[in-house]
Amino acid sequence: MVGLLVLVALAPVFGWAAGAVGYVEPLERAAEETGAADAANPTISGVLPDYSVPGLGSSLGTLASAVVGTALTLAVAVGAGRLLER
Repeated sequence: MVGLLVLVALAPVFGWAAGAVGYVEPLERAAEETGAADAANPTISGVLPDYSVPGLGSSLGTLASAVVGTALTLAVAVGAGRLLER
């Protein structure tokens, strides 16, 4: 649990570092290289597009998305674990 909190707290640093080095996710790069990105017609832009929260700054948005994502994942894992205990 402490490890998760440390990673959540460091999420803005990782986001800043990714921007500083020009990191692009491999799937996005492949879609652009094959032309699939131009043909894409997404119906939903995403709950937390680009790991941010609209209306918040870059660092604060990244931190908020890390908190939300970690909490949702933890809740699903705990719920599944309780179901499997029965």
